[in-house]
Amino acid sequence: MSGINDFAFKIATVNGTGSASANSLLMQAIFRMGIPVTGKNIFPSNIQGLPTFYEIRVSKDGYTARPPDVDLVVALNPSTYAKDVATVRPGGYLLYDSSWPLEPELVREGITILGIPFGRMCVENFQGDRDRTLLRNIVYAGALAALLEIDMDIVRQMLVEKFSKKKKLFDANNTAIRLGYDYAREHYQCPLPFHLEKMNATSDSIIIDGNTAAGLGAVYAGATVGAWYPITPSTSLMEAFKGFCEKFRTDPETGLARYCIIQAEDELSAAGIAIGAGWAGARAFTNTAGPGLSLMQEFIGLAYYTEIPAVFYDIQRTGPSTGMPTRTQQGDLMSLAYASHGDTKHIVLFPCNPEECFYLSVTAFDLSERFQTPVFVASDLDIGMNDWMCKRLTWDDSYRPDRGKVLGAEELANVKKFSRYLCVDDDGIAPRTLPGVHPNGAYFVRGSGHDKHGAYTEDSDAYQEVVDRLTLKFAAAAKVVPEPEFHLQADAHVGIVSLGGCHAAVLEAIDRLREQGLVADYMRIRAFPFNESVKAFLDSHAAVFVVEQNRDAQLRSLLAIETGMPRDAMVPVLDYGGMPLTAKVVITAVADRMAQVLA
Repeated sequence: MSGINDFAFKIATVNGTGSASANSLLMQAIFRMGIPVTGKNIFPSNIQGLPTFYEIRVSKDGYTARPPDVDLVVALNPSTYAKDVATVRPGGYLLYDSSWPLEPELVREGITILGIPFGRMCVENFQGDRDRTLLRNIVYAGALAALLEIDMDIVRQMLVEKFSKKKKLFDANNTAIRLGYDYAREHYQCPLPFHLEKMNATSDSIIIDGNTAAGLGAVYAGATVGAWYPITPSTSLMEAFKGFCEKFRTDPETGLARYCIIQAEDELSAAGIAIGAGWAGARAFTNTAGPGLSLMQEFIGLAYYTEIPAVFYDIQRTGPSTGMPTRTQQGDLMSLAYASHGDTKHIVLFPCNPEECFYLSVTAFDLSERFQTPVFVASDLDIGMNDWMCKRLTWDDSYRPDRGKVLGAEELANVKKFSRYLCVDDDGIAPRTLPGVHPNGAYFVRGSGHDKHGAYTEDSDAYQEVVDRLTLKFAAAAKVVPEPEFHLQADAHVGIVSLGGCHAAVLEAIDRLREQGLVADYMRIRAFPFNESVKAFLDSHAAVFVVEQNRDAQLRSLLAIETGMPRDAMVPVLDYGGMPLTAKVVITAVADRMAQVLA
């Protein structure tokens, strides 16, 4: 890193001081210059006062993982100055607010320290504490525009777009940008050795977060019912769904809302609402995080056993319990695969970025109705709430939902006796009916023991017949869930397995390992249950590394349980501190282990 269109910078501020708008302005301006860019927001769980960090990575090669090194830190929070100084790579830069002196002990050899009096300039040019605090962020954005050579015409156009109807705000923000820009140009050599040059690598891309993409995907899939209880980091998914429904699911002539969104009193109720709507024939979902998922367990089991479709979005965060709700992790893998009580197994999809959050949302609703069962979409905070550059999403007007085996009125008119859980095919899926379609399709939805006809039973054989058929259904699902993504190379020395948000870091690590002479095959798991290709990949490599973000190597355990591969034959690469994964973690783990093997 550290060159033209290949560097990373980090902005350290205080939560609640309005830095988000300035950070977004910077990232969007770089994107509009045609340069690949991604942003990671590391923020505290309190409302105001604690440190917050925003990392922007510029990568001409399109790498989107969290940067392994930081070339420039903008230090605006004195309480984190020591950490900020330590974060800068050797040869990098620290930019701080010189309105207040930097303690001598914080001066570090090997880095360049730049001081700009952001606070003093705001006091001299703006009135009121609030304006001075908020516009300080815009001043540092202007200074970065000079230091990194961000196109000022683009910046000004963005201000026009945002404040075209608010002249006072436009004038204030434009002044603040110029203050920072002009000061940096007058006092320092601009641009820095690492800086920006226009490219044409973003024309077919967008910047979006995973929760917004998932909300849009749910609309595209035909979802009309959403039930939820607020919980970080999943809340913005339902907010996005609500916004899209207001635009696309409101009758333009009557103003009638053709959707239903309910904030329930708790997660258990939200799950029950989604399942009830699924039983009635709507495409319905709920979104939550690990603690909410725990509260939903009994309803999840009810839907599994009574074979009612519903989609559950789990935006994973650091746990257990409330844990660190604004940090990312992959700690719910085992919970999702075997959620609820007794013998249950579930379909789980693992998007790796916002683009897949959109497309796999559609897949989730189709699979849920086809197999008449809960389906989980396992995202995480990094994917869900951070800014990612991805390919422009496409909408296929020919798409029609897969409703699965649903008997209509004409078919039911010819049925003498409807048996809800009687399956005559080898896929384990029994035809279902929707309420109110025809009297012949009526049945009791029993959470208690039932036989294949839907009748109450405590007979062991009758019960086992039903749950054995559910096993057949799960096996059939393994053949149609999304295939793993493979990156195979000739003469590979090792195999790497991962899933979800680890994908970007693993792809980058594979390239870096190749530069070191270590060639790796890679398999990204996209769904559970695993199909035959997963076991084939494991069997074909003498050394297999499983990369995941949890302490207990849950993916490795799932692979061992479901494929028979010995757990100890797979080497865990674990990162579970709550920060997005970097390629450096993967490179170090694989290279060090292989050095030991070859020693």
